[in-house]
Amino acid sequence: MAVKLRLTRKGTKKKPFYRIVAADIEAPRDGKFLEAVGTYDPMQDPAVITLKQDRVQYWLEQGAKPSTTVKSILKKQSTESVSA
Repeated sequence: MAVKLRLTRKGTKKKPFYRIVAADIEAPRDGKFLEAVGTYDPMQDPAVITLKQDRVQYWLEQGAKPSTTVKSILKKQSTESVSA
């Protein structure tokens, strides 16, 4: 089973809120997932990102591929933690 780290949309119309999840590549965007590893709220200023770093690292070590958006979120989060 191939696993991908990606976003699932939550929230209401015009007010998106996303979960960062580890899910099977075949699963639909908002369908079943293996584990929720974080959240992303783009409506806040600045956008609020929360991650379970140990679980993200675990899934990456297991071979999970991050989506393009999740990859940029992880990159942004790592640069913020280094500069802080």
